[in-house]
Order: sequence, then structure tokens, then C-alpha cells
Amino acid sequence: MSTTPEIRNAHASRLLRGQPASDGAGVRLTRVIGGPMLPDLDPFLLLDEFGTDKPEDYVAGFPDHPHRGFETVTYMLDGRMRHKDNHGNEGVLVPGSVQWMTAGRGLVHSEMPEQEEGRMRGFQLWVNLPARDKMTEPKYQEFAPEHIPQTEPKPGVSVKVIAGEVDGARGPISQPATDPVYLDIVLAPDAEWVHDLPEGHSAFAYVYEGGVTIGKGEDAREVPTQTLAVLGGGERLALKAGTGQAGMEQTRLIVVAGRPLREPIARHGPFVMNTRQEIMQAFVDFQEGRF
Repeated sequence: MSTTPEIRNAHASRLLRGQPASDGAGVRLTRVIGGPMLPDLDPFLLLDEFGTDKPEDYVAGFPDHPHRGFETVTYMLDGRMRHKDNHGNEGVLVPGSVQWMTAGRGLVHSEMPEQEEGRMRGFQLWVNLPARDKMTEPKYQEFAPEHIPQTEPKPGVSVKVIAGEVDGARGPISQPATDPVYLDIVLAPDAEWVHDLPEGHSAFAYVYEGGVTIGKGEDAREVPTQTLAVLGGGERLALKAGTGQAGMEQTRLIVVAGRPLREPIARHGPFVMNTRQEIMQAFVDFQEGRF
């Protein structure tokens, strides 16, 4: 007689706030993964939140810089960013668009604001590649807002599905190695939603507007704005939004999950490989123009 495995409830095993940082030519941002408090969360190497109304905080952008051995995921909430690389690829990310770039064996690219005033807001996530794929050809998966499915699984809950699946709506991003989930969730005040994440995935939630309670019963834990919750304990993720200020403030958060690679990580700046020797070779290849 077969039995159905029990689905366990996820809980916030750890909370942490991002730290102020700068990158590129002085762009100010908040580093949530990739700093001393949380160097990585296999397969995730870095999470930066950028969000400012001050042009001086972003206008210098990210001039030409190399990458090798991992993927970058840029999700724009507000503003416009132009990317170019040394393989002839070019495009503009607009509000609501997503770019999933596989650096593979190496490329040199730039990410520069297409504006000199107004708000610039979004996230950049770094996802590791398995050793077998680190020297693959570079490629892009880029999707305009209209190609990101949005679903309302229940009243007061809206979900943009960048990767993974919610109620039959499947995100456009595909990456077999890590089988990612990437959801942008909007909850009305006091709204509740339960979603099952893939078993065995590393997962986190990052609240960027409002506040949310994660988990049920004794394991329930409040997560305030601009706070990351490392998820553990199970696959069933229960969310409940806060009441909000004057009952009007919505809660927004991203929920991200991926299959861990469980491989050695050697990283230095824009290169992520498996050994120190491979990192040294990356520097040589870049300096000799082989990207």
C-alpha cells in the first residue's frame, strides 16, 4: 500500500537585513546575500537590492566588466537599464522585465541607466552554475513585462511568475541545473496564501514593501520590510500579510528557491569557479582577451 509523503511547513529559520554597499562606478545598493552575514545560499551567490530616487546614486551605472562561471538575474521594478556585451548583444530592461544571463565561459558587459532622473529600483541575483556548465557558451533569456505571467490564486493575492509554476501559470525562465523558482508576490492587508516549494530546494523570501508573517502556529515569524528570511523545515510556505498602515499598505516580497549544487565554490570578484586554479585561469583569459 502506497502512502503520500507528509508535506512539512516551512518556517523562517533565520532573518537578516541587507548591508549598504556600492558596486560598478559607485552605484549605491543593499547587499543581502554575498556579504559577511550570508556569503551564499547554495546555489545563490549574491542578492542586491537597488532602489533610489536620487540620480547620483545610480547614474554612473556599471561600465564594462567581466563575468565567468555563473548566471546573473536582473529584475527591474522601476527605471530603465541598457545592457551591452562584447558578443554583440544589446537591449533595454524596462519596469517589470527580467534578464537571466548565463555568463558561462566568459563575457564582458555593461549595465547603464537609460535615465538621468526618476526612480531606479530592482534586484540582481547571482545563481551558480554546476562545474559541467561553467565553460558553456554565454547566452541571455530576456523577457518583457507582458511575457511574465501574472496570476491571482485567491482574492488579495497576486503573483508574477518569473520561474516556477503557480496555479498553472509557468514562468518563462528555464534552467535544468537548479530548477529555479522566482515569484514576485503582492498581498493585500491581512491576506493569506499557501504555496508548495520544490522539495530539497534552498529557498528565501525577501520583503521589500510592508511586512509578512511566515509559517504557522509556534513556528510563525514576522518578517519586516527590507529583511530576508532563509526558509527551512519544509516545503509548504504559508504567508500572511500585515495589517498595514491605516489598513492600506500592501505587502510585496520575492520568494526564490533553487536546487543546491553542493560543489566547491572558488570566487573572486566577477569570477565563480570550483578551484583557485580555475579562478587564476579566468584572470589570464580575461587579460589576454579570450572572453
